[in-house]
Amino acid sequence: MVTAAASGAGRVFAPNWRFTLVALLLAAAFARLGVWQWQRGEQRQASAARFARGADAVLELGTRAPEELPLYQRVAVAGALDGTRQFLLDNRIFEGRAGYEVLTPLARAGAAVILIDRGWVPFSGSRAHLPDVSVPAGPVRLTGRIAMLPAPGLAIGRAPPQGPWPEVTSYPDMAQLGHALDVPVASRIVLLDPREPFGYVRVWQPPGLSPLRHFSYAVQWWSFALLTLVIWVVVSRRPLAPAARS
Repeated sequence: MVTAAASGAGRVFAPNWRFTLVALLLAAAFARLGVWQWQRGEQRQASAARFARGADAVLELGTRAPEELPLYQRVAVAGALDGTRQFLLDNRIFEGRAGYEVLTPLARAGAAVILIDRGWVPFSGSRAHLPDVSVPAGPVRLTGRIAMLPAPGLAIGRAPPQGPWPEVTSYPDMAQLGHALDVPVASRIVLLDPREPFGYVRVWQPPGLSPLRHFSYAVQWWSFALLTLVIWVVVSRRPLAPAARS
């Protein structure tokens, strides 16, 4: 005979195996998502640390390939900007506004062309009227950070370079840009320093969400896992049969 005190106010813990299986699978999935988000936060934290370290010194790039130096390293590079053949990276958002990022080839003596990201310009309101992104002729010496070409989180919305120069493109790869220019192109780009001339809006940050956002998402997923188990326990507590209460 089970007493009300032993069972908790006339209830007994009697979980249904089907509901138990579903609850355990959900809790495990939520816990795994939490671990994944936490790992993403750690990756973003490491990326932010690399970004901070990159500002410690400015290295001469010279004829070296940019991939020979750490990501986000500040470099000085000399050459000539090609204002006749530029790219406008479409679907780039700044403070809620749509626009383009301007990629301008920099020809270097004895080395592959490197693309300079000169920053963000707003959408003009019509694809038929592209912004004026002209650059002065002649040799220049610029400083900036080595970075990867912007890439989407999902492989959708891609569009190769097309149309007259400057060519509009959405999340291209380096092979497509090199094919459009018909010259060897370095596999990484340079984010033009905010203090440099010839640029537009430049508020450079490591790509992706902040580490704190990922950590908060991890805590949320783990909270869902705990809540699932609590619901399982509560639902599994069933009233005692009348005969068992006597």
